[in-house]
Amino acid sequence: MTLVVRRLLTVAPTVLVVATVTFVALQVIPGDVAELMLGMEGQTDDIARLRKEFGLDRPLLVRYLDWLGHLVRGNLGTSVTYREPVMHLIIARLPVTFSVAFGAMFVAVALALPLGIVAARRAWSPIDLAVLAGSQLGLAVPTFWMGILLLLGFAAALPIFPLQGYVAFTRDPLQWIRHLALPALALGLERAAALARLVRASVLDELSRDYVRTARSKGLAGPYVLRRHVLLNALVPVLTVAGLQLGFLLGGTIVLEQVFGLPGLGRLLLQGIYSRDLAVVQGAVITVAVIFALLNLAVDLLYAVVDPRITYD
Repeated sequence: MTLVVRRLLTVAPTVLVVATVTFVALQVIPGDVAELMLGMEGQTDDIARLRKEFGLDRPLLVRYLDWLGHLVRGNLGTSVTYREPVMHLIIARLPVTFSVAFGAMFVAVALALPLGIVAARRAWSPIDLAVLAGSQLGLAVPTFWMGILLLLGFAAALPIFPLQGYVAFTRDPLQWIRHLALPALALGLERAAALARLVRASVLDELSRDYVRTARSKGLAGPYVLRRHVLLNALVPVLTVAGLQLGFLLGGTIVLEQVFGLPGLGRLLLQGIYSRDLAVVQGAVITVAVIFALLNLAVDLLYAVVDPRITYD
């Protein structure tokens, strides 16, 4: 409990720094939403009127303090493009992004764990070399390109999965899976490549330790030693990286949501950037920062579950 409270207290300064950097960066770049909405033919008076309506005519510090005050109360502002509260827009799109990210993590773990373990147990065998070569290929292919290849192969040439769109789980679970299968696979393959190499290296390191040789000398079977001793120790660094990668997967959905036409948080963020909708961009970035911080906390708590020797006083 002490760890949870201590780590939660660190979330607020982290979010404050991210919020401040995001706010300043978006305010100092040339142009604003008023000029973008009126275009090149906009009159000076009309631009000034819009800037006053959006509060852009006030000093930067005043705008920052006002925005920070609303942020503390959970108000992320109102989108000038959608004319809706940003919080409502984000909440409506988070299930899509979470579905893709967690689906991709499931694919990554389901592939990386068995491949990494088999490769470590048969180090430098043809199987191990094939896993290393495949992981290198997975790391080399960009995620968006993998998504396009999957679309061409399994949605265009072989119409097994839909090309675009999204169906909520509550509406049709089967269609929900069909719409998320390709983006989750495209995003998960790259993470699986990185995790497989880490699992292999971690298991290899544990297999070379003295306690493994001692266990084998006592007559314990190799699979038993691997399952009860090696994996518990080897999964600690893997868990750390997997937790961090889940946070990166949330960012990785930005491009894939465009490729697959998914109405998620990443697509909302890109649309906010294109339209200079500062409230949307700031709200989306802060949301990702909060989620990333909470995921780090969850990973720390899972250490004690994976390895009982780890305790938090």
